[in-house]
Formats: sequence, structure tokens, C-alpha cells
Amino acid sequence: MSFELPKLPYAYNALEPNIDARTMEIHHSKHHQGYTNNLNNAIAGTEMEGKSIEEICKSLDLSDAVRNNGGGFFNHNLFWASMSPNGGGNPVGKIADAINDNYGSYENFKVEFSKAAATRFGSGWAWLCVENGRLNICSTANQDNPLMQGECGGTPVLCLDVWEHAYYLNYQNRRPDYISAFFNVIDWVEVNNRYTAAL
Repeated sequence: MSFELPKLPYAYNALEPNIDARTMEIHHSKHHQGYTNNLNNAIAGTEMEGKSIEEICKSLDLSDAVRNNGGGFFNHNLFWASMSPNGGGNPVGKIADAINDNYGSYENFKVEFSKAAATRFGSGWAWLCVENGRLNICSTANQDNPLMQGECGGTPVLCLDVWEHAYYLNYQNRRPDYISAFFNVIDWVEVNNRYTAAL
């Protein structure tokens, strides 16, 4: 069974002004669709076919095509689910307590997460993961993710895409402004659900 591009839980313009509708449309319908198609082509007729995307990402021996497109498929699924038109504000539930325990405050967390996103050279992702019951902020290059061998560890519960195609139409080279805007749309209810499930 092949993978399918997931439908967004909100309209392309729902995250404005933080993320513009044109960027969302191109990002989802072109970039994510491309990763989906290329992943299906890369696993067709192999032992990867029929596995979940998590199983694929955790596999020890990934070809470049499966690593890049499997990562692109998984990463974007989590990215879309990490945001909501009703997002922003402060963390809620157990993730709020964990952020305070691990980073001292939400403001300190924002500084550390923003640093991971801003200092990722070239294209990649910033992550918040759960590893051995503790939170871990890290970043990965290209379409790599924490499920893959040799990458920052843990179960990802939040991610930010810092490829230029995620923000360039609206923010051009101002990645820090895009990172700052992301905090206005984080779906903390969803992140808390993922955190609770990961424990």
C-alpha cells in the first residue's frame, strides 16, 4: 500500500499572517506531494513496502532516496500537525510542566529552540523530542529526523521546517522572523498529546 499526501486540518490561509497562504499551498501541494510520490517510487517492490513511515525511518540501511523522501514525508506530516489557527500562547498540560522542569521557563525554551532552528546551516529542521523521559532540543540537516540512526535522539513531538521553501516567499532571508512567528501557531494541545503518548 502506497503512502498518500495527508489533507491539512486547516485551510492554506488559516495560519496567516504568520505563514502565508501561497507558501502553504506550494509547500503542501508541491513539496510534500513530491516527497510522497518519490517515497512510493523508492520503496516499490522492496522490503520497505508495506511498512509504516516510522519503521522506514528507523531502518538501519536506508538508500539516499528512501532517507530523503521518507524523511520528507514523515517530517512534513508532523510539521502540519504541530500548527493550528488556534495555536500559540503558552504550553498546556504535562508538556508545560516538562518545559519548565527542563528549561526553567517557556521563555528559556523559546530561546533554545529558536537557536537550534536559526543555527541549522543550510536546509533542515529543529526538533523537540522526548528521550528517556526528558526533553531534548536538536536539529537535523536536509530531511533527516530523530528516528533515523545517528541523528539527534528521542521521539519527536514538535518540529519546525527551516528549509527556505518553508518561508522565503514571505520572509526572504529573515529566518529569525519566521522562527518567531512559528510560536504564534504552535498547537500545544497536539504537542502535549504527542508528549504524553511518548512517555
